[in-house]
Amino acid sequence: MNYLSAENLTKTYGDRTLFRNVNFGINRGDKVAIVGANGSGKTTLLSVLAGALPPDDGLVSVRKDISVGYLDQQPALNEALSVMEEVLSGESVQLEAVRAYEKALNSGDAVALERAMAQMEKLEAWDYESQLRQMLGELGIHDVDQSVSTLSGGQRKRVALARVLIQNPDLLILDEPTNHLDLEAIEYLEGYLNTNNGTLLMVSHDRYFLDAVCNQIVELDGGQLYSYKGNYAYFLEKKAERQEMQAAELEKDRNLFRRELEWMRRQPKARGTKAKYREDAFGELQEKVSGKGKGGELELNLRTARLGSKILEVENLSKRYGEKVLLDHFTYTFKRLDRVGLIGKNGMGKTTLLEMITGQTRPDSGKIATGGTVRFGYYTQSEISIPENQRVIDVVQDVAEVMKLASGETVTASQLLHHFLFDRQKQYDYVAKLSGGEKRRLQLLLVLVQNPNFLILDEPTNDLDITTLNVLEEFLLNFPGCILIVTHDRYFMDRLVDHVFVLEGEGKVRDYPGNYTDYREWRDKQPRVTKVQPSAPNAGRSTNQNAAPVVTQAKAPEVKKRLSFKEQREYETLETEIAELEQRKAELTELLNTGGHHEQLTAWANEIGQLDALITTKSDRWLELAEYA
Repeated sequence: MNYLSAENLTKTYGDRTLFRNVNFGINRGDKVAIVGANGSGKTTLLSVLAGALPPDDGLVSVRKDISVGYLDQQPALNEALSVMEEVLSGESVQLEAVRAYEKALNSGDAVALERAMAQMEKLEAWDYESQLRQMLGELGIHDVDQSVSTLSGGQRKRVALARVLIQNPDLLILDEPTNHLDLEAIEYLEGYLNTNNGTLLMVSHDRYFLDAVCNQIVELDGGQLYSYKGNYAYFLEKKAERQEMQAAELEKDRNLFRRELEWMRRQPKARGTKAKYREDAFGELQEKVSGKGKGGELELNLRTARLGSKILEVENLSKRYGEKVLLDHFTYTFKRLDRVGLIGKNGMGKTTLLEMITGQTRPDSGKIATGGTVRFGYYTQSEISIPENQRVIDVVQDVAEVMKLASGETVTASQLLHHFLFDRQKQYDYVAKLSGGEKRRLQLLLVLVQNPNFLILDEPTNDLDITTLNVLEEFLLNFPGCILIVTHDRYFMDRLVDHVFVLEGEGKVRDYPGNYTDYREWRDKQPRVTKVQPSAPNAGRSTNQNAAPVVTQAKAPEVKKRLSFKEQREYETLETEIAELEQRKAELTELLNTGGHHEQLTAWANEIGQLDALITTKSDRWLELAEYA
């Protein structure tokens, strides 16, 4: 069954055509990923297919009886709502029933309340709130009452993702869904999409994610689409075959072009009309061979400064914010050619540790001693401030007009930009015209041309295309200095690191020998702790078979936490408070069963709803504290 089809799509920005006359279709059950180089138009194509952006020409058709959920790269959220309210604002019949039920509770309209409860029963929507809480927790959002206006950019993306997922649409369209997720959240999303029977269309650069989730890869290359039935590994194999065939065909075209060029040069200026067809064919051939095979190769073999015997010593480093301990007496001495991956949930302090090492943040205690020959190259998550009205080549020349390679040769700023896949036309574009991925690629270049010998990379894979990632990996494998990496790209980390620092919480850091997959395999062999979910209101009702599936992954045991005095007092009083609330709820339920006048019934029903919410909230907190009591 065809869900979406596109015919003869064309989209142009200024004098640049992103794609022309492309056709595309997706059927029920397909899980399709669009891949391609930065600036090739992947996000634009996805926006056109999702109906968020009109094409210049062509038509997109979506089956009328299906629902579509779309996650933009920069989703718009309502600043006035809480996290839970924002997630509930999505579109689905179950969510609409939940909203109608809450509205009826607040209005005191007994008739509307009865009708809303019947609809909730019919749609089996009673478990939606508990599903939402669990999904948000897996994605790293635990305070559901927090205002959207206080969220960071990454938190906003995760809330928007939960809002789309809980709708359980027939067709799910996601633009870079793994950006801003930590490794555990990515694995949760991977499991969710694998167990969901819906249809998926997405853009992603996460190679493990693509390989695990997708059954079809579509590449946008040179304004055209190339489709491959299979996962990412199959795509790589078939793409290599296509490129070999194209290379052979291009060589034939070039040989023919040379012969035709000689013929054109031999002809007198007043050629007869009989050769007009040959002139036209020559023009087509010239267009065919020009512009092909000219893509720059990202050969990052810049010279690095020599490292001395003393590199970096971290001794008894501690850092906390309020009651949250990020580091507790962390000690490590970096050695020559150390390649370390930094792992931990969002908010555990990965970026804070990097900022302390580079001197941007002061520790609470402990010391950091840096060797005299160390030159840090720090690639941060946030984009560096580059004037939008400055040309790309001027940005690089402001740092260095000529750079030395490891071989001793020199390259100009223009040559280096070409290696970074900026052709001559792109080099003279203003920064404002660059795509997100192109800006990140320029930022990476500016870090590397400063001749560092200790690279600190904080999420370097965000917004970089797969081609850039592959060659960046090759450069880093041969980098003659130290590397410290924070990344959610498991493939990238597996290729580059030889041990990992795992931030386990409460300031504890585990130094595990091996890459991320090695650590994960070890972690999965440890005794598992099953998470107990609190009972939701109306938990005795039947489960919605059509609701979005929620995947629960067992977590490795964390270091035993001890409750503070304040938390211990809270834990002791919660049990009594919950019992009192349950008792009051039982009394009200009995009153409802005995009957009464209209206003009393409405008031009792309204109070029961409020009690249910309180019981759930306090039960969640009691279970959280009980793990450490």
